[in-house]
Amino acid sequence: MTMENEAGAEAANRPAPADRTARNYGDLSRVERIIEHLKREWQLYVLLLPTIVWLLVFLYKPMYGLQIAFKDYSVFRGVAGSPWAGLEHFYTLFGNDQFLRALKNTVIISFYGLIFGFPMPIILALMFNEILNQMFKKTAQTIVYLPHFISSVIIAGIVMTAFSPSAGIVNTVMGWFGVDPVYFLTKPEWFRPIFVGTGIWQEAGFQSIVYLAAIAGVSPTLYESAVVDGASRWQMMWKITLPSILPTIIIMLIIRIGNMLEVSFEMIILLYQPATYQTADVVNTFIYRQGIQGGQYDFAAAAGLFNAVVAFVLVMTANTISKRYSRTSLW
Repeated sequence: MTMENEAGAEAANRPAPADRTARNYGDLSRVERIIEHLKREWQLYVLLLPTIVWLLVFLYKPMYGLQIAFKDYSVFRGVAGSPWAGLEHFYTLFGNDQFLRALKNTVIISFYGLIFGFPMPIILALMFNEILNQMFKKTAQTIVYLPHFISSVIIAGIVMTAFSPSAGIVNTVMGWFGVDPVYFLTKPEWFRPIFVGTGIWQEAGFQSIVYLAAIAGVSPTLYESAVVDGASRWQMMWKITLPSILPTIIIMLIIRIGNMLEVSFEMIILLYQPATYQTADVVNTFIYRQGIQGGQYDFAAAAGLFNAVVAFVLVMTANTISKRYSRTSLW
């Protein structure tokens, strides 16, 4: 009996296989743990491999060319053979009136897009959520999603046709009230409203999908409890729906702020002209004209690097502020 008790006590004190494995795994070095993890989850990393290769080839490898911004770059000498110029191109950049104008226009257009464009997908998602007729809801969603899938060239053609002084629908309607035709796309003061409005029309519907998905994740029991308490649909939207999707709104806002200097290059190129450079020229079009058309690759690279650094600072700042005050962040 005593021997059986001793054997039982010894078996009870003996570590379980899982505990023994955990203890051994904890004793491994960092490199050994990584190797062990790779051996155990190798199938997942094989699936991830194409994405890693794409990131290395198309996002990280081009960073080698960033040194062009600090060199007197020559196409014939190449990146490695071109002499260093230090910060000369940056001094020239910030002394260039055209760049400062482009930077100002970029900030203003992005600010208008943030103020007027960012809330629109949220409003659309809330409106779609309140539609009870499913047939009408699907039809309306299809109509507002459609412009996103149309080429920017076609969108620009539609805009130019709509605002044409001879046959455009806008000037035609204005003519009914006795207003003289206006060539809107040659007027610097009209470019920003037209550009921002076009962007909202093209992208707001598609961007609302994110918020509709967030709304779909809200627990129905919250709405049922609100109905029992006598809340109206308007009150449920303000007290339940909006607070529930607030983390999603904050995340999308951080991403939007990080892309503030990335104004739609294609649409600007298609719509602007020398007469509207005053309000339409942005950093990306300035880089295009200086680098591709003017052949000043080092100067354009300096402008592009500045653009990237500002975007990085913006997204880091927005993420830090959001994490501190709302406890919602990208990382």
